[in-house]
Amino acid sequence: MTEELGRADNDSPWKEILEAYFPQAMQFFFPQTAELINWERPHEFLDKEFQQIAREAELGRRYADKLVKVWQIQGQETWLLIHVEIQAKSEDSFAERMFSYNLRIFDRFAKPAVSLAILCDTDPTWRPNQYSYNYPNTRLNFEFGTIKLLDYQNRWTELEASDNPFATVVMAHLKTQQTNKKPGERKAWKFSLIRRLYELGLQEKDIRNLYRFIDWVMILPKALEAEFWQEFKQFEQELTMSYITTGERIGYERGKQEQGQTLVLRLLKKRVGELPQEVRGGIQTLSIEQLEALGEALLDFTTLEDLLNWLEANQTA
Repeated sequence: MTEELGRADNDSPWKEILEAYFPQAMQFFFPQTAELINWERPHEFLDKEFQQIAREAELGRRYADKLVKVWQIQGQETWLLIHVEIQAKSEDSFAERMFSYNLRIFDRFAKPAVSLAILCDTDPTWRPNQYSYNYPNTRLNFEFGTIKLLDYQNRWTELEASDNPFATVVMAHLKTQQTNKKPGERKAWKFSLIRRLYELGLQEKDIRNLYRFIDWVMILPKALEAEFWQEFKQFEQELTMSYITTGERIGYERGKQEQGQTLVLRLLKKRVGELPQEVRGGIQTLSIEQLEALGEALLDFTTLEDLLNWLEANQTA
């Protein structure tokens, strides 16, 4: 049986890349909204505010949701709710959930939010963009912006020509889907996409950031990963630009983080019992430093509520 390649925790790289290149994400996916924003003023990720409404909603695990405060060119403060749906399948409740989050933001903070969704699934027919109901005396039609990554399959030349970081993100995502049971092809595309970062003449910081995303989503079997590293070392030596292979700690840190997650989850199960899936998902987004802190704190936990309180106080949304 062919090995199916994938990783359960796909929200972490999306969160990282959205935070690192948020203006570019908006310009790439939602240019009309981006044109309204004054990018000379700093944007702010409202992690604490989002945690409050997400905790109350209890709608299951959210993927890479970001609540962001920006300023319009005319001077108004605006909140953006960016939702990345990684593994969605066609479901009637998605639009309702988007409406629920928007409503909760308004109810809790008296702020209307611009709601935007990035759909990463493989169903070309699933395109939710509104939630509505209609009665004789009451009517509602809530519309939200959506972008479907699958649509970029027919725009590959455009992606290759773009120097926006999110062109690389989309290319990596699509090729990950297309090579799900083809590890040899995935290895070739992984090498090609990372080599492209150098060919674009990007700064070392940008190459490292995008490498982290590509490396995380385009997971390879251990044997092919070893081959990939050897080939890539040679490539960097020929370029005399050792940006990534001198930073092999990136792969090391990722492995260390995964080991830490496994250990902490096992200890928590012993302390407070079986964890809900959304709580496990939250733990999988923690950094190495946060995992170490949780590993110490959990010794004092006696109930699931202790864990939830700790996550609310320490977790980055």
